[in-house]
Amino acid sequence: MAGNTYRAFRIHNDAGYRAGMESISREMLTPGDTVIAVQYSSVNYKDALAGTGQGKILRRFPLNGGIDCAGHVIESADPSLKAGDAVLVTGSGLSETTDGGYCNEVRVDHRHVIRIPETWGPREAMILGTAGFTAGLALLRMQENRQLPELGPIAVTGATGGVGMLATVLFHRAGFRVHAVSGKPEQADLLLRLGAETVLARDAVLTDKPMDSARFGGALDNVGGRTLAALLAQTAPYGNVASCGLVSGHDLPTTVMPFIIRGVSLLGVASAGTERRLREQVWQLLARHFDTAALSALPVREIGLEGLPDVFAGMLAGRSLGRVVVGIGTEAC
Repeated sequence: MAGNTYRAFRIHNDAGYRAGMESISREMLTPGDTVIAVQYSSVNYKDALAGTGQGKILRRFPLNGGIDCAGHVIESADPSLKAGDAVLVTGSGLSETTDGGYCNEVRVDHRHVIRIPETWGPREAMILGTAGFTAGLALLRMQENRQLPELGPIAVTGATGGVGMLATVLFHRAGFRVHAVSGKPEQADLLLRLGAETVLARDAVLTDKPMDSARFGGALDNVGGRTLAALLAQTAPYGNVASCGLVSGHDLPTTVMPFIIRGVSLLGVASAGTERRLREQVWQLLARHFDTAALSALPVREIGLEGLPDVFAGMLAGRSLGRVVVGIGTEAC
């Protein structure tokens, strides 16, 4: 950073959709009552959609990409946030209506700022990021709706992606048996080391029956479509299926039978707009289960801002594995 000039991964929609590295001034950043010096961000599926234009994520242009960020407070209108405090922001309009975390600095509303748990630093917080927050919110919602280990194993689809892999670790550490569902059989050993009881192929969970044998106590689904319908049809009485993704599509070809015969609950997991009190609760839950050992066991790759396009392409092509953190604080300006 030189003076008030920053390097940012910025997204435009003027003479066509375009995104890439730019130098911007502090005055170009969208306003907010809290200023954060960003050290790390992360890459989520939503970032890949936004950064390539393959999804309608941004509601205004131009904006810096990055739906996550972690770093230290520079200044804030909230007296409880002091200069130097280690904080994070996930979702909350970043890279949708306000400039996101792919820059040395962000300005946000103080209501979206969460203190980083004492056992982590900004990098550890971004290993989790929105993906970890989504997994944590799913676990919290399921437990609040009386999801118990005794109901049976939890199926986690898309288990080698960010949300799926973190959910595999999280549900295992929370006392549940995990059946990881993945289209990458070569990663089965990794998923077993992370806590999965067994690894299932994608097709192994599919069924065309509106009701089938109850194989799972519940599920966390990143896929949608036929897979989500099949999970509902195979969930035990009063189990919960948390839906947080639509990799295979937004349709849901199901019937009411799982709901009215077995009492299955379909829980939506909407991480972006979660209010602060619930956010704090989820991050406390994550801090209890993700200690240094759990984080160090995860496959994590670190890149700089210049590496984002290649990561986006790989993620959208289904080649992602684990988590990608983005080092921001050392980016040259």
